[in-house]
Amino acid sequence: QVQLVEFGGGLVQPGGSLRISCAASGLISRFNVMGWYRQAPGKQRELVATMTSGGTSNYADSVKGRFDISRDNAKNTVYLQMNTLKPEDTAVYYCNLARPDVGGIQYWGKGTLVTVSS
Repeated sequence: QVQLVEFGGGLVQPGGSLRISCAASGLISRFNVMGWYRQAPGKQRELVATMTSGGTSNYADSVKGRFDISRDNAKNTVYLQMNTLKPEDTAVYYCNLARPDVGGIQYWGKGTLVTVSS
């Protein structure tokens, strides 16, 4: 199985920056997509950003130009650099790993809370 552990959540003021990371361990396929989803109170979980093992990224419109996703395949780790944070970015951020090569099997981390407030 695969385990995902997030690091780096916390409190930051509007306009600030924060980097969160996710380390994967276990039976990890060479072909996968890692990324971040978030869920704010009273809202559905939504995609934030993803990156394939080949380096192709995808971003939600709400974070384009502000957030940057990257990954280190050797360390099985994905990062999300969040800049110009807004209160609307406040949410629990969940790490996700998907294996489209075997029908879209997905794994989830427990989440890390990011709070943007002054």
